[in-house]
Amino acid sequence: MVVAEIFGPDGLIVIAVVAVVLLFGGAKLPKLARSLGSAKGEFEKGLKEGAKADAEDETEEPKGPPKAIERGNDTASTESKRDETTA
Repeated sequence: MVVAEIFGPDGLIVIAVVAVVLLFGGAKLPKLARSLGSAKGEFEKGLKEGAKADAEDETEEPKGPPKAIERGNDTASTESKRDETTA
């Protein structure tokens, strides 16, 4: 890059600023800056909400195993199995 070698990083920033002024015009720059600031604020707000949601998920008590489903007369079926094995 010949341009980077001639102007250096500071010169490239100046060239970029001049290019933006030429493209958007001086009157539209405050509106552009406002919209960029608003977008940055929304992005940071989303990051905070995401971190808050993650923290809430970690603090919830872990759910235990599901409760056993009550069955009919299980004791009768186990007693009949014991009778068959002892007979």
